[in-house]
Amino acid sequence: MLKKFIKDYQRLLRNVPSDVIALFTLSVVLMNLLANKEIDFGVSWLALDCGFTLSWLSFLCMDMITKRFGPKASVKISMFAIFVNLVSCLVFYGVSKIPGNWGEFYTYGLPEINQSLDATIGGTWYVLLGSTIAFAVSSVVNAGINALIGKLRASDTFKDFALRSYISTLVAQFVDNMLFALIVSHTFFGWSFLQCVTCSLTGCILELLCEIVFSPIGYKVCKRWQHDNVGAEYLNVEVNNDNK
Repeated sequence: MLKKFIKDYQRLLRNVPSDVIALFTLSVVLMNLLANKEIDFGVSWLALDCGFTLSWLSFLCMDMITKRFGPKASVKISMFAIFVNLVSCLVFYGVSKIPGNWGEFYTYGLPEINQSLDATIGGTWYVLLGSTIAFAVSSVVNAGINALIGKLRASDTFKDFALRSYISTLVAQFVDNMLFALIVSHTFFGWSFLQCVTCSLTGCILELLCEIVFSPIGYKVCKRWQHDNVGAEYLNVEVNNDNK
């Protein structure tokens, strides 16, 4: 069973275009780093972090993979991205423990600069735990909703691609933001429940707007995959397995 699972994973990684996997994993790693910066709106009840500037890319990639390869493939690639993020966090933590000065130290000459940057890049266990749980759950939610709408509206137009992508992204992004806010921001940073809700709603709306802007590109890429028969090896095996 394990051997078959590994072989299936290898087949999937061979068939999903490498540039999409690269963008996907990069966005997952960077959005967790950017989430360390909170945006100041000047009002106490509204809170949002800078992770939203890249999280939309992760969900657009998931929507594209779900459209071409199916929901199981999307979840598997998401788990691969999570694994890469965990490895990256381990590297970042190791770097934060290496003695030395960051570049900004030579600009200001303050030791607090090194301490702050080490703490930021090194991360904390609860932030990593919260982001991992939130993204894992939201990736399943996104793939499931996207695939379900795809079955209900089984056409190949941009309108239907947009409908399944926008609805799945809006719901899954809210789940992602809310879980992270409750696990991390509410428990460790002292956010109120109202702040968690407003952050989650504001974040998912802004992330959805970003996806709306770039979804035509995602649709065109999916159409090119279909035209070029990208992923035929993986898809043929999946069809054969479903027919057994």
